[in-house]
Amino acid sequence: MHNRRAALASIAGAASLALALTACGQNSEGGSKEKSGDAKGATIGIAMPTKSSERWINDGNNVVKDLQAKGYKTKLVYGEDDPETQVSQIENLITQGVKGLIIAAIDNKSLNSVLQQAEDANIPVISYDRLILGTKNVDYYASFDNEKVGRLQGTYIVNKLGLDKGAKGPFNIELFAGSNDDNNTKYFFGGAMKVLQPYIDKKQLVVKSGQTRLTQVVTLRWDGTTAQKRMEDILTSSYKSGRVDAVLSPYDGISIGILSALKSDGYGSGSKPLPVITGQDAELASVKSIISGQQTQTVYKDLRKLAEVAATMMDESLKGKKPEVNDTKTYDNGAKVVPAYLLQPVSVDKSNYRKVLVDGGYYTESQLK
Repeated sequence: MHNRRAALASIAGAASLALALTACGQNSEGGSKEKSGDAKGATIGIAMPTKSSERWINDGNNVVKDLQAKGYKTKLVYGEDDPETQVSQIENLITQGVKGLIIAAIDNKSLNSVLQQAEDANIPVISYDRLILGTKNVDYYASFDNEKVGRLQGTYIVNKLGLDKGAKGPFNIELFAGSNDDNNTKYFFGGAMKVLQPYIDKKQLVVKSGQTRLTQVVTLRWDGTTAQKRMEDILTSSYKSGRVDAVLSPYDGISIGILSALKSDGYGSGSKPLPVITGQDAELASVKSIISGQQTQTVYKDLRKLAEVAATMMDESLKGKKPEVNDTKTYDNGAKVVPAYLLQPVSVDKSNYRKVLVDGGYYTESQLK
């Protein structure tokens, strides 16, 4: 996904981000739903997908902290990966009189009706990391460069196998994608396949399972157990001979499930080394796995910055300003192009985890022991 040196510089520049985001953004679209002065002491509703993922717990806590630092009250809810529960929670937040909503959708197509209620109540909506689809009632989108996440994963596999340095292969690879109800899934997978497909076409990379289409490789709710079962099935059906050399995994929780299946099949010992396995989110368990030589790579997304962007977007919307955006073309949700602010992700492996994650203040050395 990137130029690492530039990405690391971006991390070092976190302090300047807040200053940049307080300015009225050039190329901004969308409008403010509150007049300046109406925001003082307002309560903001925050709807997150689940507490079963470390990242969403961190996201929720970070957004709460940033909003409270700006003088807002907050109500944080988790839908536990049940779309109906999340809809009900958002309805309750609207009834309770919140002045703004920050939503990381569970099912990106299930919120149309409840967001019409938000529109009717003049409540601005920030779509958080997962783009909400099919409704005009989304004001802004805060996320990362999601296609770049996939490109970083695909590029890492190519580099690690030496394909970019003349290695001919063929190498066996299996492909995993995220949940089919998350709009980001197509960007992650599409970005990775832009890098990997030319090598698949030249038969330098071989998908022995034959499962290459997005619809064949999705993992509902990003669930690690579901991924583990699919990997077990692939190993049983397609690897009676040969071995897996690489696995495109879009998320750390999925990577852990894949690793469990591989280790149960004898990988990681004797003549079957673990394959190259990518990931995303730099979750603590996966970073420890990378350090110990099991998972190979993850894509780090600084959730502190994402929370800061979303909180600043909400603050400026409520104060009658137009938040800064840096993408007004990419994220068409089927009803409108949602103006977005996209942050840059960073590829992390055993060679740079300390510089990126520890020196960057994301984890301490003691947490990674």
